[in-house]
Amino acid sequence: MQVLQQKQKIVRYQNKNGQVYYGIAEEDMIVQISSNFEELANKDAKYQGTRVRYSDVKILEPVAPSKVINFGWTYAEHARETGGKANLKEPFLFLKPATCLIPNGANIILPSSDLTKQVEMEGEVALVIGKRGKNIKQEEALDYVFGCTIFNDVTARDLTKKDPQFTRGKGFDTFGPLGPWIVTGIDPTNLRIITTLNDKVVQEGNTNEMSLSIPYLISWVSQVMTLEPGDILATGSPSGSCPMQSGDVVSVEVENIGKLINYVA
Repeated sequence: MQVLQQKQKIVRYQNKNGQVYYGIAEEDMIVQISSNFEELANKDAKYQGTRVRYSDVKILEPVAPSKVINFGWTYAEHARETGGKANLKEPFLFLKPATCLIPNGANIILPSSDLTKQVEMEGEVALVIGKRGKNIKQEEALDYVFGCTIFNDVTARDLTKKDPQFTRGKGFDTFGPLGPWIVTGIDPTNLRIITTLNDKVVQEGNTNEMSLSIPYLISWVSQVMTLEPGDILATGSPSGSCPMQSGDVVSVEVENIGKLINYVA
């Protein structure tokens, strides 16, 4: 048996029998590992060579988190363009429900125009927490990251501008595309992000441009709430967020991870 290596692309999928597994992505094949994320994150997962084709399974969001934690206005230009201000002392924090999550290739469903008239994309790097943590020291924060994936913090901008908090504008079903996989063994503090709308670049940035560092964000939020294995920490979006319309194609590409592509319905 072979133990899970440090740098891998980890996918989550459902087979024809309805069973859900994590596996290692290898071109058009997936090497089945485990149905248990904590086992995977603890490096206890082993595989014996069971392989399935992508075409024979349903690809899901790469993890099923207990919570989706979001940091807003971590890029100064994006803060300014959306009416906020980058804070150099503490982040702007909000949560999204797990029901917002959809996988790579799925449709973003625009709510009725009676509810919102301005839905925008926000391409981000997302961290997947690998072990339980509370009051984490900043210098140890990255030890709690299992891997990185891509997140699109879809936002009803007209609602976040008028509501005192962001839950409604951020919380619609399908407003959280996540994927296509988790990449382990990479440094999240220096990753380039490019978001395109119908092949036109609308957002471009790097996590090294954030007003607050990723280790600081992990440490800071762990003073507020216990981080659990599988939790998602979305680290914020560069400037350039713009409205999406039905029929659009949105792609978020992150260096060393890949592309998250979704369709607006």
